[in-house]
Amino acid sequence: MKRFLLAASVAAFAISGPVWAADHLTIGIQLEPPHLDPTGAAAGAIDDVTYGNIFEGLTRFTEDGSIVPSLAESWQISNDGLTYTFKLRDGVQFHDGTDMNAEDVKFSLDRARGDDSTNAQKGLFAGIADVVVVDPLTVEVRLSETDGNFLFNMAWGDAAIVAPESIGTIKTNPIGTGAFKFSNWVQGDRVELVRNDAYWGQAAALESATFKFISDPIAAFSAMMAGDLDAFSQFPAPENLVQFEADDRYKVLIGSTEGETILSTNNKAAPFDNVNVRKALALAINRQEIIDGAQFGYGTPIGTHFAPHHPAFVELTGNSPHDPDAARALLAEAGLADGVTVSLKLPPPSYARRGGEIIAAQLRAVGINTEISNLEWAQWLEEVFRNKDYNLTIVAHTEPMDIGIYANPDYYFQYDNAVFQALMGELRRTTDEEIRSQLLQQAQRIISEDYVNGFLFQLPRLTVAKREVEGLWANAPTQAVDLTGVRWAK
Repeated sequence: MKRFLLAASVAAFAISGPVWAADHLTIGIQLEPPHLDPTGAAAGAIDDVTYGNIFEGLTRFTEDGSIVPSLAESWQISNDGLTYTFKLRDGVQFHDGTDMNAEDVKFSLDRARGDDSTNAQKGLFAGIADVVVVDPLTVEVRLSETDGNFLFNMAWGDAAIVAPESIGTIKTNPIGTGAFKFSNWVQGDRVELVRNDAYWGQAAALESATFKFISDPIAAFSAMMAGDLDAFSQFPAPENLVQFEADDRYKVLIGSTEGETILSTNNKAAPFDNVNVRKALALAINRQEIIDGAQFGYGTPIGTHFAPHHPAFVELTGNSPHDPDAARALLAEAGLADGVTVSLKLPPPSYARRGGEIIAAQLRAVGINTEISNLEWAQWLEEVFRNKDYNLTIVAHTEPMDIGIYANPDYYFQYDNAVFQALMGELRRTTDEEIRSQLLQQAQRIISEDYVNGFLFQLPRLTVAKREVEGLWANAPTQAVDLTGVRWAK
């Protein structure tokens, strides 16, 4: 959730012609990041720009969701599962020319789990008891208990390895180890990257890339059709995809994401501290109407916070079918027969703004009236995510397999269930895949039957690109617009 002079740039690309186009890519994304430190905020747009491109972790996700080595070329796990010994790649440098070594790994992990950490996913590091530098290319991570998700957790953007000397300016001048270096940020418009010619791995085909921020769906469509953009990731105007599909200049990629789109509910504030009111909310929602109206049919209904493409997924939409009469009865039982008025604070993405209008009408029909506030991302992060000053909001949680957030009572929807928390602890300690699957299924049922949030749909990955652009991810196993493998067809 994330931050950008265009006419002159477009003119320059046009004048330079095919030679320039073969070296450069301009890609649109809807949201501008608040800053560019992936270890310091919850905004997914930070990872859109930085994941794999600027910053790297010990491990990383590939497009199919696999976990592969990144800055760690290999690792060993002790027999008791408590110590991970990582062998780091030799010759890796940060973009400022300094060497990346075990001290930097220790610094990054200690910073992420420290008492003053602002990492949005601090829970990923909670099980780390100590980080020990063995030698410049070897680091031991000692856990307080076994964690079957540890290598998975280290692939998140929040676990990026950062340079200690860069922290003072990391938000506006990020220095990582990735295949691209940060070049320029014109706030409100774009971020520019250039190829890192000293990269330790396979060099990027592109010499430079520009992330162009266009929040308005109509403007996004116009910019693509005019040829001002080479691609647009998570295209915000699904109603226009048919026009791109019919135009041989373009191609449309339709893939999956980890984005559970939810009507997030403040479980600690009245009236939603009452499970019957939360259930009434869920029964008032017509998922297909939202998918058709806001997403033009793109999206998979969900009844819990879990991706349908995951092997452990449980189909639970039957727990909250569209039933306005039952919703009104539950509200009456909760003493709200005359209705109630609540806040609905919407961030910028089109799925939230468009979906919010549809949901407001559905809730009004059962007696839940909403006062809609359209917030920019910085406002949303401050009011909703940090200060928990809201009743309802709509947002897609794009972190991979993140059901564990429901075990954190301080998380912004403030769900506090000791049984669920114990279940997540058991999951962390379990490495047997069959048992892990059973625990994940149990977890899905708990939050579905507790109506923690209004579970809406799994956000699809909709990408539009010029036909000659190759290597863009169709699927998004994590929030990322990975340009490291992107090239122009010859």
